[in-house]
Amino acid sequence: MRTGLWLFAPHRDTHAGSAWLLSTAVGDVLVDCPAATPANLAFLEGRRQRQNEGWMVLTGRDGHGPCRQLQRLLGWPVLVQEQEAFLLPGVERLQPFGAGLEPAPGLGLLWTPGPSPGACVLLCRDGLGPGADLLFCGRLLVPLAPGRLQPLRRRLTFHWPRQLASLEGLRRWLPPGSPAWIATGAALGALRGEALLGPEAHQQLRQLDLAALASQQADPADLG
Repeated sequence: MRTGLWLFAPHRDTHAGSAWLLSTAVGDVLVDCPAATPANLAFLEGRRQRQNEGWMVLTGRDGHGPCRQLQRLLGWPVLVQEQEAFLLPGVERLQPFGAGLEPAPGLGLLWTPGPSPGACVLLCRDGLGPGADLLFCGRLLVPLAPGRLQPLRRRLTFHWPRQLASLEGLRRWLPPGSPAWIATGAALGALRGEALLGPEAHQQLRQLDLAALASQQADPADLG
């Protein structure tokens, strides 16, 4: 795990997904919402005191969790793709975006529908410190084995062909040789103790056979 990156324990409000916090030169970025436990709230309050301004980024509907409570604590803007902004009525400083957004130099958001209508990814790159070429992919890619991520058709997948098209669009959007690392918002159990895919994650992303994946069927045992 790189310095300045924290991984929160999974919780049921996000279907056992993974929320992350990244410290950057321009502020902290909370990617999806961890459980509102006393320990998490105390940690986030400490980060807020160090960084008066930061961002909350929601990579898809499964990551919303206790968004309203955490935003009240942190006071940071909540960046969410406009297709899912309606799921968060009354959330303060809600900032919907369309096809993409650059909230600060070195931070880039791309709309990648498929896992959910408003799924998105976040690339943290230039000027954010050594080793910061990191892609938060939400549930666009999920762990299948140590060192291996792949799109997975779940029972609650919004639109499988669009998810594969989003992956192709992501490959075009990424700079050459990027990302070095990938952090997924899905459950990490299949990684068997690992947290990130890298340090040359772009190679695996480029090697995905999207045509072969098109016929993948949802696992009937999947809980979403």
